[in-house]
Amino acid sequence: MVQTALAEAYSVLMITLLKRLVFMVPLLLIISFLAFALLHLAPGGPFDKDRKPASPEIERNLRARFHLDEPVTKQYLRYLGIGWEHNERGERVWFQGGLIRGDLGPSMIYRAHSINDILKQGLPVSLTLGLLAFLFAMGTGIPLGFYTAVKRGQWGDYAGSFLALLSFCIPGFVIGPLLVMSLAIHWQWFPVGLWESPLHAVLPSVALGLYFAGRVSRLVREGMTTVLKEPFIVTARAKGLPEHTVLLKHAFRVAVLPLVSYSGPMLADLLTGSFVVENIFCLPGIGVFLTNGSLNRDYTMVVGLVLLYAALLLVLNLLVDLSYSLLDRRVKHE
Repeated sequence: MVQTALAEAYSVLMITLLKRLVFMVPLLLIISFLAFALLHLAPGGPFDKDRKPASPEIERNLRARFHLDEPVTKQYLRYLGIGWEHNERGERVWFQGGLIRGDLGPSMIYRAHSINDILKQGLPVSLTLGLLAFLFAMGTGIPLGFYTAVKRGQWGDYAGSFLALLSFCIPGFVIGPLLVMSLAIHWQWFPVGLWESPLHAVLPSVALGLYFAGRVSRLVREGMTTVLKEPFIVTARAKGLPEHTVLLKHAFRVAVLPLVSYSGPMLADLLTGSFVVENIFCLPGIGVFLTNGSLNRDYTMVVGLVLLYAALLLVLNLLVDLSYSLLDRRVKHE
């Protein structure tokens, strides 16, 4: 019976997983279309004379090279890699490359590189920074929230809650320069910027993860405070169980569920929202390329990075839903 129930649960889980993965495809297509259309509707272009002074002939050649002289619908189909055109000999040939073949196209600003090359270069830095910031937020926020919940109404609670409130009231573009001026320039404990050794990752990870550490602390404190009032906790204490067993085994497992739900969007924010910190510390991540691409109307760059961020968010939310069901058996996949 147990094996049959496990097999049935596994089957339901796999069907749910496949449905969610299939659902992502049209959703990503819609996101790519909206991003592509909005960029072309926005005033200005990548080769505007005001932005990059050039002769009309050079600008015309650049627009032809990147097919910006074609209708927007044809540009989008070419970006997807769906459709055909006639070559110089009048033969019908399919579009080369395209999103469906995993080719995000050439960059209109960094013309010697494709978007795929830029992602290969910058994505490892951004992912590493985001993961380190995530570990910092969890490693400091969970103990602080747990401590303030256990010490509720005491001085330890007030001091910890103040620190948590302070951490998510100070944005990264403020705490980053403060860390650089104090720990890097004044005391010289850490390097000022760049990305060359593990020490270079400390200050950017703290600057990026400090806001989320405060949020994590508040979530854990609120969850623990609520759960510690539940009847099953009173029952566990009445049975004479040790206090650490009641707190860690019974209360914390239930109290952490809101944090699990929040961890997916939080990780997505950390992986995709580090462009301010990357600019402050001069890190070679993709955030710098997104900023420059947006300012210079690099259509392929912006659409490619938007798609990457959207895919990360969808996958992380899927993982959160699956882990949530594993922690709370009352959650059923439908």
